[in-house]
Amino acid sequence: MQTHLSPEFKDTPEGREAEAILRKCVHCGFCTATCPTYQLLGDELDGPRGRIYLIKQVLEGQQPTRKTQLHLDRCLTCRNCETTCPSGVEYGHLVDIGRKIVDEKVPRSKAANALRWSLKEGLGSSMFGPAMKLGQAVRGFLPQALKNKVPAAQNAGRWPTHSHPRKVLMLAGCVQPAMSPNINSATARVLDAAGIQTLVAREAGCCGAVKFHLNDQEGGRAQMRANIDAWWPDVLAGRVEAIVMNASGCGVTVKEYGHFLQHDPLYADKARHISELTRDLSEMLPDLVPALRARVVPAPGLLAFHPPCSLQHGQKLRGGVEAHLAELGFNVQLAPSESNLCCGSAGTYSVLQPAIAYELRDRKLGFLAQLAPRTIISANVGCIAHLQSGTATPVRHWVEVLDEALLPA
Repeated sequence: MQTHLSPEFKDTPEGREAEAILRKCVHCGFCTATCPTYQLLGDELDGPRGRIYLIKQVLEGQQPTRKTQLHLDRCLTCRNCETTCPSGVEYGHLVDIGRKIVDEKVPRSKAANALRWSLKEGLGSSMFGPAMKLGQAVRGFLPQALKNKVPAAQNAGRWPTHSHPRKVLMLAGCVQPAMSPNINSATARVLDAAGIQTLVAREAGCCGAVKFHLNDQEGGRAQMRANIDAWWPDVLAGRVEAIVMNASGCGVTVKEYGHFLQHDPLYADKARHISELTRDLSEMLPDLVPALRARVVPAPGLLAFHPPCSLQHGQKLRGGVEAHLAELGFNVQLAPSESNLCCGSAGTYSVLQPAIAYELRDRKLGFLAQLAPRTIISANVGCIAHLQSGTATPVRHWVEVLDEALLPA
């Protein structure tokens, strides 16, 4: 796709990157078949191809409107279109560029700005944990819309105390310790059972995705730099073999630190190295299976696996979780239809676009329910909380189910 950048963008890093991405696009339309919002709304401008044209027009100097902004807002950034695209168009990076430019040119209402500010400042704040505890204490009295965002209180269980020669760093996350603390401790226990010690750098916080995708891109990059600084002493000393992510949304972001900070002279090389060291927890399963096989006794019943978009499309990791859990004796199946589509959580999307998010949630749960599972498993805290708000079937991280199946040492 040929484009002629306006002078405003011609010599900027964002303009050059967008031009390179657009050059790959052959406007074939394969992506529309796998775009959740296009499937629901049937509008070309609510699919990747239409949004690409909107971004192209803005880069060429056309003034965007609130309608332009709305079509970009409705994108889940699930990146399913990237999996489908035969030309390798990096749509996720392009839509980040487009949203930033459009937001600079199209003002939002005061209410919209207040909501977006509260999300980007509140979710990574030290006050999020106490606020979540308060919400959980009065959860039974909350209106349904708010109750959907406040999962029931969870016991984190014990953190293993053994020291092992093999060590990994793990990002605790911004909301996960308050919303689902057992995910982190279950990860540490499973790794401990395989002879791997889990370290957490206390100075590391939000991966940066929330601010970055809410168009506070410099705020997001600042969080990325802070995490690199927190991890760098252990990385530089060679004390850890990997940086492990048990939230696939954080995983796809940290794996792209090298891209996000490529123009930062102080952090570009460090960021690239951090990205190379980063592993989704599922990528460690091939190493864990032989060590755990004799200690795992799965509970009976079927597990229905929802692979998050950030895992299967963002990180391009497909098939690993269900295959390796099957090696350990679990009965795991994907939904019979649309296992590739987003559940509607998508970071802050379920707050900003609730109507579409809940329609996608219910559609996803309908297909998962056809399996009559004892538990629905996933790999990202946002997906887990969002799906749980629409079903009585337990929704958990797969590592929690594996942890429960471990026999005592």
